[in-house]
Amino acid sequence: MELKEILEKLAKGEISVRVAEQELRLFSIEYVEKNLAKIDPLRELRSGIPEVILAQGKELKDLYKITLATVSKKRFAVISKIKPEYMEKLRKKFEKENLKVEMGINTILVSYKSHKFPKKNGKVGILCAGTSDIKIAEEAKIMAQVMGSETVIEYDVGIAGIHRTLKGITKMINSQVHIIIVVAGMEGALGSFVSSVTDIPVIGVPTSIGYGFGSNGVAALASMLQTCSMGMTVVNIDNGIGAGAFAAMVANKMSTEPKPKMKAI
Repeated sequence: MELKEILEKLAKGEISVRVAEQELRLFSIEYVEKNLAKIDPLRELRSGIPEVILAQGKELKDLYKITLATVSKKRFAVISKIKPEYMEKLRKKFEKENLKVEMGINTILVSYKSHKFPKKNGKVGILCAGTSDIKIAEEAKIMAQVMGSETVIEYDVGIAGIHRTLKGITKMINSQVHIIIVVAGMEGALGSFVSSVTDIPVIGVPTSIGYGFGSNGVAALASMLQTCSMGMTVVNIDNGIGAGAFAAMVANKMSTEPKPKMKAI
């Protein structure tokens, strides 16, 4: 329905307030300089997942304008896949606007200093195979935290040093995380190993770290997709944002489910 038609039907009592609200959410678009960008401020209300600004392919000045417009509507903005040369420039620009800035390696979270993010009791574990994979793990961490989940992290626990891996898994189990994100490049075997020794759901994130045959994340993606260890699902190469969003949705829902009552025997 068109916007005018929605309002007319509501006035005539032909649709309920709830239906009108759902329809109106579809029309919520904020324009940034006509055709520069269209912000979807009610995406989080519709789907539970906030809009994320993909920096890839955007000029610095455009990225800055889009971010400020998003913050003005949502009180915060997440920017992912930022060029290294843009990171410090953006931080300085946002701090001049008196905004709070949380930096990842290639991700920035910008918010009003007064803004409080929700706390939903979900707990997301993040295991990262190597130091080279941390930038993708931090995407997942920031996204999960924005959506209200607590994050428990352990980096550099790849299977080349299996004792490190076991220590990281033990930390996840002891922390009682609801779901584990496993970020790994090279052959991407870490996800299969983690899902084979725990009963915690796993999201595998293949990264573009690697060289030679199967480089750019192809080998890691193929390995994770073909795992014979059930209990792991897989997102696309370098998709830390997607993994963080999905993990937070699952963890937040699991944390609200009533625990079964134990009966004495």
